[in-house]
Amino acid sequence: QVQIVESGGGLVQAGGSLRLSCAASGSTLSINIWGWYRQAPGKQRELVAGISSGGNTNYPDSVKGRFLISRDNAKNTASLQMNSLKPEDTAVYYCKARSFDGREYWGQGTQVTVSS
Repeated sequence: QVQIVESGGGLVQAGGSLRLSCAASGSTLSINIWGWYRQAPGKQRELVAGISSGGNTNYPDSVKGRFLISRDNAKNTASLQMNSLKPEDTAVYYCKARSFDGREYWGQGTQVTVSS
């Protein structure tokens, strides 16, 4: 059984940085695409960063230039470096892993709170 575990959330002042980590464990799963999503209260879940197996990345304009996604294929992990954080970045952040056969696995979420 595959488990996706996130870590690294917390409280930070505006302008600060946080690094989120995500690990897949429980099987010999190979991850095709890693994605980081967030959901603020009363809002829909949105993609904030994605990275393919080839290392191609994508970001929405709201985080471009501030967030950086990376992956370690050997360890089956992904990270999200978040810089210049703003209060509007406050949300629960979720990691999603998509395997090469199309299955998707979600983490439990980690809270990020940015104070003004």
